Amino acid sequence: MDDTINNLLPSDNSRIGWPIRWELLMRYRLIEIVALWEGRLTTNHLCNSFGIARQQASKDINGYLRDVAPGNLDYDGKLKGYKPSASFTPKVTSGLADEYLHALASTKDFAHTFSQLDLGFAHTEMLTPPLRQVNPDILRALVQAAREGKKIDMGYVSLTSPDEESRIIAPHTLVCTPLRWHVRAYCEKNLEYRDFVLSRFRSINGIEGDADMTKAQDERWNSKIDIVLVPDSRLSDYQKAIIAEDYNMTDGKRVIPVRSALVPYAVQALNLDLAKIEARPEAQQIMVANLDEVKRHAF
Repeated sequence: MDDTINNLLPSDNSRIGWPIRWELLMRYRLIEIVALWEGRLTTNHLCNSFGIARQQASKDINGYLRDVAPGNLDYDGKLKGYKPSASFTPKVTSGLADEYLHALASTKDFAHTFSQLDLGFAHTEMLTPPLRQVNPDILRALVQAAREGKKIDMGYVSLTSPDEESRIIAPHTLVCTPLRWHVRAYCEKNLEYRDFVLSRFRSINGIEGDADMTKAQDERWNSKIDIVLVPDSRLSDYQKAIIAEDYNMTDGKRVIPVRSALVPYAVQALNLDLAKIEARPEAQQIMVANLDEVKRHAF
């Protein structure tokens, strides 16, 4: 089983000793997610999601019960579908609420795919940041340059240089932050690795040959630090216990490993201001225990 499939399985996946096709794994995962969190699984869930016939959907459910998780589902005539059995145990998912919540909060394309399911969309409201316009030709050029290890000359604008200027860059990774997509690349103008916002590329001037500076030389990308979160020390013990539960802390702290280059975005996503402390601890809620170390990487 390849690493991509393994990454989608629970850590205790040694019990799965059979080869499995990617598309079948996706259908098995949907079976578990819908059954566990919605409490009712029908062949329509698979038909509407994957565009397969009812006969194939029924075959998949039977295959799941036969080969993957015997006894995990019971057919309920009143529900006209399957429900989790009393002995239900996740086999191809982790059984964590995050899997269901991520399905609800995923991309619009994913939401559209699952719009015909019982996946709670009628009971869910999501706020999403406005999409930034990314030229598909530019995105394809950057992806291909990164994959092939090439330098590429691109037209780029920035807030400090509103006029389009040529930038020869060696891209190596696309990065998604809560507010935008950017590409991590070596910039020959600045002679350093930088983050370029995808929506600010304006043109493609051409490939400039093989990249001399690759991901391997990007020290900030290849080094990681831990952001150590703790409850605000000004909170009462009762309040600290609530915050610790909110953030799934262990022994009063939550350790988040982050690439050095991505620390500024992680801090932003956590709604932290490293330069000041909120007057009200109830507003701040969390603090960075290793503040000085994190500050050194937050630029």
